[in-house]
Amino acid sequence: MSNGSSGPTPGFLVWRLANKWRVAVDRAVNPLGLTHAQYSLVASLHGMQRAGERPSQRQLADHTGLEALYVSKLARTLESAGLIERTRDPRDPRAMQLALTEQGQAVTRQAIAVVQELHQQLLEPLGGLDAPRTRAFTDELTTLLDAPLAPSVPNDQTTQGATP
Repeated sequence: MSNGSSGPTPGFLVWRLANKWRVAVDRAVNPLGLTHAQYSLVASLHGMQRAGERPSQRQLADHTGLEALYVSKLARTLESAGLIERTRDPRDPRAMQLALTEQGQAVTRQAIAVVQELHQQLLEPLGGLDAPRTRAFTDELTTLLDAPLAPSVPNDQTTQGATP
């Protein structure tokens, strides 16, 4: 949890909050036949389609922060459920483009409304979705997410003390 300090580390708190919110979203979208990960995929796809895009699985993986292999698995499941369609990209036959079906659009609109209501409830301690504290919190999270991670260096005798 923490190393020598009197309270939990920021990383531990972010992890706990992420798990709490994931469980809450899972419960909220379950009646619509979705998981939190599936919701993240269809809601992102919905937004991208509204902006005129027909993203590939890779583009959607980059947008959501999910692994490409996991997006592929989710997309196949959502396709089987009739919520999205996967088609070969005419510019790159190796790539699959994704689009919501009519049923997928209807379910996604319902899910977005449910999750927005949930977010309002979860953010109430900060004043709600549109509160200044929520905007500041969002800005701080965005700063952390935008910071690049340094490449990991193996912990062995040959690299200790060496400058990369």
